[in-house]
Amino acid sequence: MARGRIRERLRQSNLHTFACFGKQVDEREDPHQFLRPGYSRNVYCNEPHCHERKPFKYCSNYISTTKYNFITFLPKALFEQFRRVANLYFLLAAVLSLTDVTPFSPATMIAPLVFVVGLSMAKEALEDWRRFVQDMKVNMRKASVHQGNGLFGPKPWMKLRVGDVVKVEKDQFFPADLLLLSSSYEDGICYVETMNLDGETNLKVKRALEVTLPLYDDSAFKDFSGNIRCEDPNPSLYTFVGNLEYDCQVYSLEPNQILLRDSKLRNTAYVYGVVIFTGHDSKVMQNSTASPSKRSRIEKQMDKIIYILFSILVLISLMSSTGFAVETDRDMPEWWYLQPFNDSKLYNPNKPALSGLFHLVTALILYGYLIPISLYVSIEVVKVLQAMFINQDIHMYDEESGTPAQARTSNLNEELGQVDTILSDKTGTLTCNQMDFLKCSIAGMAYGTRSSEVEVAAAKQMSIDLDGDESDSNNSIGDDVDGIVLETIVTNRDEKDQKPKIKGFSFEDSRLMNGNWMREPNADMILLFFQILSICHTAIPEENQETGGFTYEAESPDEGAFLVAAREFGFEFCRRTQSSIVIRERYPAFVEREYKLLNLLDFTSKRKRMSVIVRDENGQIFLFCKGADSIIFERLSKSGRKFQEGTTKHLTDYGEAGLRTLALSYRKLEEAEYVAWNNEFHKAKTYIGGDRETMLEKVADMMERDLILVGATAVEDKLQKGVPQCIDKLAQAGLKIWVLTGDKMETAINIGFACSLLRQGMKQICITTMNTDTLAADSKEAVKENILMQITNATQMVKLEKDPHAAFALIIDGKTLAHALEDDMKSQFLNLAVDCASVICCRVSPKQKALVTRLVKEGTGKTTLAIGDGANDVGMIQEADIGVGISGVEGMQAVMASDFAIAQFRFLERLLVVHGHWCYKRIAQMICYFFYKNIAFGLTLFYFEAFAGFSGQSVYNDWYMLLFNVILTSLPVISLGVFEQDVSSEICLQFPALYQQGPKNLFFNWSKIFGWMGNGLYSSLIIFFLNIIIFYDQAFRASGQTADMAAMGTTMFTCIVWTVNCQIALTMSHFTWIQHLFVWGSIATWYVFLLLYGMMSPIYSMNVFHLLIEALAPAPIYWSATLL
Repeated sequence: MARGRIRERLRQSNLHTFACFGKQVDEREDPHQFLRPGYSRNVYCNEPHCHERKPFKYCSNYISTTKYNFITFLPKALFEQFRRVANLYFLLAAVLSLTDVTPFSPATMIAPLVFVVGLSMAKEALEDWRRFVQDMKVNMRKASVHQGNGLFGPKPWMKLRVGDVVKVEKDQFFPADLLLLSSSYEDGICYVETMNLDGETNLKVKRALEVTLPLYDDSAFKDFSGNIRCEDPNPSLYTFVGNLEYDCQVYSLEPNQILLRDSKLRNTAYVYGVVIFTGHDSKVMQNSTASPSKRSRIEKQMDKIIYILFSILVLISLMSSTGFAVETDRDMPEWWYLQPFNDSKLYNPNKPALSGLFHLVTALILYGYLIPISLYVSIEVVKVLQAMFINQDIHMYDEESGTPAQARTSNLNEELGQVDTILSDKTGTLTCNQMDFLKCSIAGMAYGTRSSEVEVAAAKQMSIDLDGDESDSNNSIGDDVDGIVLETIVTNRDEKDQKPKIKGFSFEDSRLMNGNWMREPNADMILLFFQILSICHTAIPEENQETGGFTYEAESPDEGAFLVAAREFGFEFCRRTQSSIVIRERYPAFVEREYKLLNLLDFTSKRKRMSVIVRDENGQIFLFCKGADSIIFERLSKSGRKFQEGTTKHLTDYGEAGLRTLALSYRKLEEAEYVAWNNEFHKAKTYIGGDRETMLEKVADMMERDLILVGATAVEDKLQKGVPQCIDKLAQAGLKIWVLTGDKMETAINIGFACSLLRQGMKQICITTMNTDTLAADSKEAVKENILMQITNATQMVKLEKDPHAAFALIIDGKTLAHALEDDMKSQFLNLAVDCASVICCRVSPKQKALVTRLVKEGTGKTTLAIGDGANDVGMIQEADIGVGISGVEGMQAVMASDFAIAQFRFLERLLVVHGHWCYKRIAQMICYFFYKNIAFGLTLFYFEAFAGFSGQSVYNDWYMLLFNVILTSLPVISLGVFEQDVSSEICLQFPALYQQGPKNLFFNWSKIFGWMGNGLYSSLIIFFLNIIIFYDQAFRASGQTADMAAMGTTMFTCIVWTVNCQIALTMSHFTWIQHLFVWGSIATWYVFLLLYGMMSPIYSMNVFHLLIEALAPAPIYWSATLL
């Protein structure tokens, strides 16, 4: 397209999107009464001062995505931290440490809590600060805004107001939601990249109303004014309802005229627009809802263990307080040499129950070390580091796209190792979503001779799956398959010698190439077929200045393949304006034909078709329609079904070959018929209200009737590299795999064979809806009964199967699935599905994908993983326990909603079988070890308490207890969670059955948990009583004195440090120098601390002064006790 500006007076277009019909109205009169809520926004164009007062005062353009601000950070962050039960307990203990009931100094209780909570809050603050900095970068971006008298000047985005006229230049982002007024192109179009909104990389075309096209330079806005009445702020990216009152007329507005905030202007010098929605009212901000909160099963189970430990804590505290009350009542009056009750009300022999109650608080604080205060923060650190290893795994890096794996959340790392069921999309997930035009059916005649990759792969897989005993048969089939591949390769090589391979076009059939189609019997229908391919679309051509050829920015890969095919057949789409499409036709003679574009009826997932209405150069009006064959066939006229039988057979063949199909049709229109319909269509378009879309759909449906079938297309979506091998390994790992696809049943089955989802010898159970045409009025009930009977019979067949190695595959279509998901049938359907090795759901909608995922997740109670690549997979990804997005051709919307992102499906094998297995075992062992070491340490306090008459005296120095969780045992457990490998990645991949340790929860079941707790109990008993026996009446110092409490407590603590660190060393299967440093370094740190602490003044070190140098180190009994 020419980039220069040559402005001429444009004639009015009849294109429905831009046509200008309306009655004369007063400038401030409302032609439409807004009788319902949701359509009350009133925007005065170029008059932002009108929006400074209510009811027209709308929110500013300042945006904030932060969780906190300077005022709310402290209260909100503290609230988040103390929602955790363990933190709340330690807060209470810290407060009580300031009273007389505490057994420790306040510093030893407050310092660990401040450290752990402060670390978590610092992490929150850092993350939120980064969000704030990012927000301010956006808010301070400059936009060129009309400041009056036709002058534009820079203004920060945050200062923009509703009604401002904005000029946006090439490669700039739109600062707010704008109504497009004009652009640097004379027909008012512009190209927009919406990657930040929906992740799609292909450019969208936006078109201004023709009435505003004269506003093409700064000075034109000097006296510009208008009024926009439209919908209120809402999150729908693809809809917009409103009218523009301008120059005493009313013009309907569509999504085509709206430029959304955070999308980017591309391939267009500049545009002018008026601000409609600002800040948090803009559609992108309306969509910025928080992702659903997901917690792993291990984390939920960990909470239960914390409650168990709390129960143990309360139990031993009650025992301790009861013992203390008894001691106070019976023995304390006889302790004349102590008489603590003379100085404190806490020890009152006259009120033993009250003294016991006070002691209960003391005991709850004293035994608090049973609860691991640093558990949460340690797990957060470990998970972040695990996520870094996933991100940096070179084996999950896609060289072709330069995309690494990405752990978008670290909360679910261990959940990757416990997946039971995988629910996968097909297109773009198992396949490449890069379409090649391969075959077609025109006028009942099939064209295209090349075999699809799926046909070849399926034949190969079937030959591999044959019984090994039938070696002769297997070899012969293998030879045949190799022959197919060899033939294809040779053909390709021959063609490459003559012509390079064309992306998107793998068609081979000389009957249609080089104009040979003109000699075919139905040349007129073939001509129509090519015209529909080249005209019925929404793509944008871009000319390559070097080659002179065209590339196409299409809304889908299928559409791009159709245009490439049309070009190769001799019908090249070369130019598009608001009201016309230009095609270069090479046959029968080279000519450029212009088709006037009257209406475009868009494709939607609900309509499953798109149509264009055009007028050719002879004045004849045509409707060209393409869509799903089931939708097109029911709209055919009686005379239009001439080729239906042959086309249906070809569609079945194409489906079995794994190809994606669409049916093509047309209809000739009379002028009067079109004008009458167009009037109805414009009435529907200018209606403002919630029923507008429904009205438009009804009017469109009136036109898309009495069609004449022309033919069908078949494009190939090739399997991604390594998909069959990946699925095979995942099946060996014991994972159930469900494929949810919009394809026909035949296509899905064939692709199932090609990708190893279905295997030779696997028994297929197909559940379909019976033909409702033969049923009575209560057909729905009859259909449901029939489906229920099929499910019941299939369930019986599975249960009665005697072969233990028999495998079943369930295949069900979308209509049947709709019934199977109803409340009265879904449990029977699920019971059948979980007994099958593979499940394929065909013709499913995005909503059904999410419903199936929810059914499997809630019905089985096991971990589900959903993987997809498109916007239609977002519901499924968010519903599953783990969502995996593939950064593919359909954009990044699935990735943005996911928990983990990969570039190719084959990387899922390594993500689960290697990283999932490692992360599950690491986190499980790490948590179990945390409870072990705290029980081993905490119970020694209880034993000494009982040994010392329940006095509330701690055997350890306060600083020992402070350092135990924070320094002396923290780094080894983190190294276990980050570096531990029970087996190498190669072994994991070689023996995928090892993965079953996760779904069976072998490392974090209750027997393992109680086993570790029992180990902690055993260690505490041995450490305490062995030290008591050794030190009780033995000479400790050279002068014959026995050990005091400081010496025995320090020796006991030394034993604990050695025991718990040696235990983690024994737990580790894989050592690195980091683990050696952390484990043995922690033990060395204890001795260094003891030496330095003992060298401090007695004011600080108290009874530990020179303890190691003078008492412990020279005493053989100290080293003997430690060794034992």
